[in-house]
Amino acid sequence: MCIRQGAFEVIRFIDLFAGIGGLRLGFESAASALGIETECVMSSEINAKSRATYESNFNERSLGDIHAIDSSKEFDFLLAGFPCQPFSYAGKQKGFGDTRGTLFFEIERFLNQNKPEGFLLENVRGLTTHDGGKTFATILQALESQGYGVTYLVLNSSTLGVPQNRVRVYILGLLNRKPKLTLDSNLGSADSHAFRRFQDQQMLFDVCNTRKVVGDILESEVDPKHYCSTGFTDALREYTKGDFRRLDGVRLIDYRGGRSIHSWELGLRGKCTELEIEFMNALISNRRSSRFGKHQDGKRLSKEQIRTFFNEDDLDDVLKSLECKGYIKAVNNAYNPVAGNMSFEVFKFLDPRSISITLVSSDAHKIGVVDGIGPRRITPREAARIQGFPDHFKLHPEDLTAYFQLGNSVAVPVVEQVVTDLFINNNVFSNLVDKRFDEAG
Repeated sequence: MCIRQGAFEVIRFIDLFAGIGGLRLGFESAASALGIETECVMSSEINAKSRATYESNFNERSLGDIHAIDSSKEFDFLLAGFPCQPFSYAGKQKGFGDTRGTLFFEIERFLNQNKPEGFLLENVRGLTTHDGGKTFATILQALESQGYGVTYLVLNSSTLGVPQNRVRVYILGLLNRKPKLTLDSNLGSADSHAFRRFQDQQMLFDVCNTRKVVGDILESEVDPKHYCSTGFTDALREYTKGDFRRLDGVRLIDYRGGRSIHSWELGLRGKCTELEIEFMNALISNRRSSRFGKHQDGKRLSKEQIRTFFNEDDLDDVLKSLECKGYIKAVNNAYNPVAGNMSFEVFKFLDPRSISITLVSSDAHKIGVVDGIGPRRITPREAARIQGFPDHFKLHPEDLTAYFQLGNSVAVPVVEQVVTDLFINNNVFSNLVDKRFDEAG
């Protein structure tokens, strides 16, 4: 370790499964605010394009496949946003508590060979409940077996200054002692609508509320390429009767009802009559009814079953027309909607007065907003701001790649606050923290 007369002069850390460096950015920001110097002695990321973005921001080349990396280099702290790889093989073949064959085993390898002072791991909330909680218990047990006291937080980014409903688990460990934290787990609002109601309630009682919303991160000037196509915009204009603000907070989806817009209401596969729209809305509302079975995604319904909730004289004509347009499909004289959700240019319009849905790599490029010009997709920079990345962070030059990388990354300010809480409330690198406060005082 980097030790001089029993005290840390510089915190040397490694960054595993580094992505584009979100964990590192939050860690370094926390340390810098405390006046602590840090040095990244090694980073690992298997995706070549993510390594390129990492290098452009940190001027360091990230190593590739973690399996091929020697773990002998000394370091004081470990960061890892590791993939949630199933533990089924270990659990069934090797017994509960064995992580061999999983990527998490690589983290164990680095901890075992170096025994750093501490670590921070980040993962999806579902890790805590995967396989009835056995996976998470296995992970905690494995960390503790390495000599670490371990605790964890489940946090919604929207409660910590990030305009996004992103719930993640943060696992923290210290060598030979359990971390003390003042932060508590906080799941925040269930969705953007609940968040909006919370905000409105705060305003009603004149409570000071500094939580960020989508409107705080929108760019004032946007490249025209991000605006929706003329045809899609015209369909939205007709649906909203020219008031695009009716799109705020609305999801575009074909297999659910509620506050949603459907392809048949926009006429994306062909203009529909009012009766056809009424039928389609009735179909998606009823096809999951328990009286027709308990199929998770809904059951194909026969004409007789359909007539129990839509008994119109023109039903045969409606079914034929909708099948010809491609909104429904018949198999053995039973009907189901054709879910074409990825055909929407935008599948969710964010409410500027609320928070964003969770950014994920697969569809971050199809999240939209409405501005003074009209409906559009969020820009890569706006996606970065939704994750709390500073504007000086260099994004990948290819838009789709940038969206993908940001959806796979972390909420930087949350990491910063978790690390700050860990450093201040524990004797972690205490001489460096104390030095900062002594100089300030």
